[in-house]
Amino acid sequence: MKLRKKDVLALLIGAAIAVPYVGYLLNGSMPFVRDPRGMAAIGLVLGAAAFAVIRRGDPVDRLGKAEIALAVVVLALGVAALALAETAAAGVWLAVFMGAILVMLVVELADHVGVVPGHEVRGQRQLA
Repeated sequence: MKLRKKDVLALLIGAAIAVPYVGYLLNGSMPFVRDPRGMAAIGLVLGAAAFAVIRRGDPVDRLGKAEIALAVVVLALGVAALALAETAAAGVWLAVFMGAILVMLVVELADHVGVVPGHEVRGQRQLA
């Protein structure tokens, strides 16, 4: 039940998403982030990087397919947040997208540390 290097790296990338978002919420802007469109773009790029890092080398089993489906939903939310950045609901879309990135990372980490019962962890099968 230890975090691997790729898990820690994905968490750091997740923090690189969260810090500008919190700063954006508090100040209304951050360096490179002046509006919801910029924050959504940062979330899309860094979220894709975090997913690529954390999924690298993992087998595509039943849970892996569900994790990929979750990532597709997160991607769709990010594209929607980016497309609707100039609307009145931009803040809501951005918040949902940021929350979805967090959920995706938590699900992946729960899988990697063995919280999911009956799922293979580092080549050993857990007993349910």
